[in-house]
Amino acid sequence: MVYTLSCLNECWKSLPVHRQEDYLFQIRDLYRFAGWWSEPGDTLEKLVRIISGSHCFVAAIREESGMVLGMGRAISDRASDAYIQDIMVRPEVRRQAIASGIMKAIVERLKRDGMTWIGLIAKEGTQPFYRGLGFSEIPGAMPMLRKNESI
Repeated sequence: MVYTLSCLNECWKSLPVHRQEDYLFQIRDLYRFAGWWSEPGDTLEKLVRIISGSHCFVAAIREESGMVLGMGRAISDRASDAYIQDIMVRPEVRRQAIASGIMKAIVERLKRDGMTWIGLIAKEGTQPFYRGLGFSEIPGAMPMLRKNESI
């Protein structure tokens, strides 16, 4: 399979509008496949903000069809620390090294930009994948999440 890794947040505005819309629908579907999007507030406009606000937003795109096979992104303070998140690949093309290619591209970019602390939260069962890419558990640390409250 031939695919290209594209940093969408850097080239987004130069893409034709029809290509932007196509990618947005495909990326939204990736979030839905992962079970991360179902809320009414999970809109395409929100997705544009996610892409443009990320330190880097990498998509694996099948060259011949333009299909978005997978994606991942990083957020950072743009000085030293970064978090990788939202690594996902379409179910039918998993186990073809797409996720590791996305991860390597993100880590390479973060290191090139001077990030010295790169973290992530691994979903249960995915630790071996991330260990294989040089990540390890943080002793004494536990991921935490603030509950969403109505104001």
